[in-house]
Amino acid sequence: MIKSEFSSLGRLAEEVVLNADLVVTGGGMAGVCAAINAARLNLKVVLIQDRPVLGGNASSEVRLWILGATSSMGNNNRWAREGGVLNEILVENMYRNPDGNAIILDTILLEKVTAERNITLLLNTAAYEVIKYSSDKIDKVLAFCSQNSTKYVLQAPFFCDASGDGIVAFQAGAAFRMGAESKEEFDEGFAPDEEYGELLGHSIYFYSKDMGRPISYTAPAYALKDVSDIIKYRSFDIDDFGCKLWWIEYGGRLDTVHQTEDIKWELWKVIYGIWDHVKNSGKYPEAENLTLEWVGTIPGKRESRRFEGDYMLSQKDVIEQREHFDAVTYGGWALDLHPADGVFSDRPGCNQWHAKGVYQIPLRCLYSKNIKNLWLAGRIISSSHVAFGSSRVMATVAACAQVVGSAAAYCLKNNLQPSDLVKPEAIKSFQQELLLEGQYIPNINLEIQNLAHQATITSSSEFKLGNLHFNGEWQKLEYSTAQLIPVNPADILNVTLQFQANEDTVIKIQLRVSDKPQNYTPENILESQDIIVKAGFNEVTVNFNETVSQEQYAFICIERNELVAVKTSKMFLTGTMMVMNRFNKAVATSGVQSPPDGIGIDTFEFWCPSRRPAPQNLGMNIYPALEPYKSENIINGALRPTTKANAWVADLNDTKPYLQIKWQEKIEIKEMKLFFDSDFDHPLESTLRVHPERIVPHTVRDYYLVDGAKNVIYKRKGNYQTINHIIFDKSINTDSITIHLAHPSENVPAALFEVQVF
Repeated sequence: MIKSEFSSLGRLAEEVVLNADLVVTGGGMAGVCAAINAARLNLKVVLIQDRPVLGGNASSEVRLWILGATSSMGNNNRWAREGGVLNEILVENMYRNPDGNAIILDTILLEKVTAERNITLLLNTAAYEVIKYSSDKIDKVLAFCSQNSTKYVLQAPFFCDASGDGIVAFQAGAAFRMGAESKEEFDEGFAPDEEYGELLGHSIYFYSKDMGRPISYTAPAYALKDVSDIIKYRSFDIDDFGCKLWWIEYGGRLDTVHQTEDIKWELWKVIYGIWDHVKNSGKYPEAENLTLEWVGTIPGKRESRRFEGDYMLSQKDVIEQREHFDAVTYGGWALDLHPADGVFSDRPGCNQWHAKGVYQIPLRCLYSKNIKNLWLAGRIISSSHVAFGSSRVMATVAACAQVVGSAAAYCLKNNLQPSDLVKPEAIKSFQQELLLEGQYIPNINLEIQNLAHQATITSSSEFKLGNLHFNGEWQKLEYSTAQLIPVNPADILNVTLQFQANEDTVIKIQLRVSDKPQNYTPENILESQDIIVKAGFNEVTVNFNETVSQEQYAFICIERNELVAVKTSKMFLTGTMMVMNRFNKAVATSGVQSPPDGIGIDTFEFWCPSRRPAPQNLGMNIYPALEPYKSENIINGALRPTTKANAWVADLNDTKPYLQIKWQEKIEIKEMKLFFDSDFDHPLESTLRVHPERIVPHTVRDYYLVDGAKNVIYKRKGNYQTINHIIFDKSINTDSITIHLAHPSENVPAALFEVQVF
C-alpha cells in the first residue's frame, strides 16, 4: 500500500521531460498531418491533444466532415482534392467507413498516429505555459494530462501550434489578430461591416434516431422556450442531422476563446429548444418515433485568433489566384463568411463567393513573423478575416500542416530557421521535396529526377481518346452539359454524339475553354454551332474549326434543351469528366455566381460533375483520336490532371497491360513509388456522407513487378491507396522493371500517374 504523511509544502505533480525535434500542439486534422509527415521524415515528434480522441472538428466529439478545395463538388475546381497524408487518411476512411461513421474515423486517426514510431502521443493533455529562452524563441512548452495527473515538460528546436486558438503562439507573445480588417487594409471589397459582424461563431450538432415506437420528450429547464424565429429563417428539415445542421451557430459577437463555455450553453439551449419544438409543437407528426441519439458536448469552433506571418493571405490572393514564389500548397474553398449573430440572425447562414480555380498558399503564412522557431498550422495561419473564410476548412489546413511537418524536417537537416526557408535557393529545393512526397502545388511541377528518367519507357498499349462508349443511360438535357477533354493546339476536334429528341428541335453545341489554362471555368467560347435534330434517335457529328491556343482542357458544351436527352457512357477514364451548368445548394445558390457590384468577386458559371454512381462521361466519338495518355507521362512530374491528363492509361482492349522501364545496363534499385489514380475530383467526405463504393473505381487494385530476368520481385492484390511505396528487402540489380497491371473493371482502363525509382 501507499501511505504518505502530511506535507506542509504540498506536493508537486508527477513530471516527465520529453525531448523531441518537433512539438505539435493540437491533434485536429492539421496537427495529425503535421506530426505524421514530420515523423515519416525521421523527426522525433511529440503530439499533444487536449481531447481524448484525434481529429478536432472531424472527430466523434464534433462530427464535421472534412472538406477543402473540392467544395463538395460544387465549384469549378476539378481534380482538387488535397494529397499527401490527408489523402491517404480519406482513402482509408472510405475503404473502412463508407457510411461516414465519425467513431470509425477516430480509430483510423489513432491507428495512423500510433503506427509512427517517431511520434509520442499525449491525449487529454493541455498546453498551459510557454517558456522562452529569448524574446523571440521558445524553449519549452508545459502541459498537463488530467487523466494521469502528470506534468509534461516538452523541449524541441521547433514548435508547431495547431491548437485552434493558438495557445502556444499566444503565450509566446506572437502577433495576432481577432476580428475583421477594414476594406482598405488589404483592398478587400468583401470585408464585412459592423452590422454583419467580425467573427464566425461555433456550432454544435445533434443526431436523431427512429425507435420504431412513439417517444415522448420533456425539454430541460434551460432549453429555449420559443424557437419559431430560428425555424422561420432556416430551411429546417426533420431528416437533417449532424453537420447538415451547420447553421446552428452562435458566438460571433463574443470572445470566441474565453467565452466558449458560454457559447456552448447557448447552443445547447437552442438545440434542446429546437427538439422540444419538433416533438411537442404538433407541427412535425413524422417525428413521433424519433429520439435524440447524440448531442455534441463541445462546440466546433470556426474562428478565434489568427497569427501574423511574413505574409498575410487576403481576398485578392484567392480571387485573382495570385502566384507566390514560395507557394507550398493551395486552397479552393469559397470565401465563406457567416453573420456574427448566427442562428439568431435573419440573414442567410453563410455568404459564399468562389474563385474560378484553386489558389496558392505561400510558406510565409505558415510561421510566426516574431517567434523564430514557431510554425503555424490549422485555422490560425496568417490571413485576413476574409481569406480565412476560405483557408479555415479542414482539408486546407491539413494540407498546410503537412507542409509544416516537411518544412521542420528540411530546416533541421539544413540548419535553417523557418524564415530562412523562403530564401530563393532554399524554397526552390524545398518545393521540389514537397512534390516528391506527393504534395500538389498549383503551377509547379516536379523536376527532381530519379532513376526512371535515365530509362526508356514503353508500354503494351496507350489509350487513344477516340471512343467513350455509348453504353450509358440517356440523360435529359435539363442542364447545359459538357464533356471535359485534354487538348493541345495541334488537336482538331470532330466529335460524334447521340441524342434522343421528343420532337424536332435545335441544340446549340459549343467549344469552350478557360481563360487561364490551369482553370476549369469555361468562360471563353471559341465556337458555337446550332444543330438541327429530328424527333427520335439522332447521331450528330460536329466538326469544330477552332483550336485551342495552348495545352489545356476543352469543354464540349451542349446547351440546355429539355426536349432532348443525350447518351452517356459507363466508362470511368482518368482525366476526363462530364460536368453540368448547375449548382450544389450546400455551397451556392445558382448556376451562375452573380455577386453584388463593388465586392471584388467575379461573375461566372458553375460547371459541376455528378457524384458516382451517376454517369461520369458523355458517350462520344472523337476523330482523329486524341493521344493524351503517353507512356512517358509517368516521368513528367505531375501527379494529377492539370492542363493535361498527365497519366499513362492502357487501352481497355489490352488484356494484359504493362509498362516497362528499361536501362542500358543493370542498376541497383532499393525502392519505388507508384502513384495511382484515386479520382482527385471526389471530395471523399469523412463523415455523414454515404459513399457508393469502398474503393475509388479508377484505382488499380492488382499489379506485379518483374525484373529483367523475368523474376516477380513484388506483387500486390487489393490495392486501394493512391501512393504505393515499395521498399525491397534487398536491393534489386536489373536492367528493367516491368509493371503488369489489371484493369480495375471492364469500363475502367488501368492508369498510372507517376513511377519513381530510387
